[in-house]
Amino acid sequence: MTSDPGHVEELYTAPSKGAPMVSHDAIDINNGGIVGDRYREGTGYYSATDGCAVTLVDAAVLDEARETFGLDLSGGIHRRNIVVRGVDLTSLLDATFELGEATLRGTKLRPPCAHLADLVGDDSVGDALRERRGGICADVVAPGHVAVGDTLRVTQANPREMGRQIAARLGADSSFGKGTDAMTHGDIDGTDHGDTE
Repeated sequence: MTSDPGHVEELYTAPSKGAPMVSHDAIDINNGGIVGDRYREGTGYYSATDGCAVTLVDAAVLDEARETFGLDLSGGIHRRNIVVRGVDLTSLLDATFELGEATLRGTKLRPPCAHLADLVGDDSVGDALRERRGGICADVVAPGHVAVGDTLRVTQANPREMGRQIAARLGADSSFGKGTDAMTHGDIDGTDHGDTE
């Protein structure tokens, strides 16, 4: 299953906790994370307790932080590895997606923390990146090279999104549900168990 692609706008690593983020035109992602990044090396601020192999943030969220809060998070100040545009990052949770030559799987939200606010020097970062807007963590499914401009394409949607897409397709097909055998669109055994949501 595929969806319309997003794309990579910026790439960053930091060699150790608190070190400035370094911008790259391209990175290599290995099984433990991004080559040269603090979390792959085990030296990130949260490495011992809550590290992420790869982190992503939505460029549109960073735009809004600047426009609404006057908060400039450019140049990697946001402390995320990959800035993408054109995809809802929350839809990548529990989904598998290709990013350049690498394949990743979204694992959890990455909300802003007090450490980020300290580094930025502005407590409003918590408001700007609130409620599922701070980015996500991803595990590495298959290593590969990723460059600015590369495509992000979902190859296996998360189960909830797959269910929504199937329901939308069934709703758009007026022939479904009108005299159709339960075996066609119900359970394999033909039993109608009703809605389960």
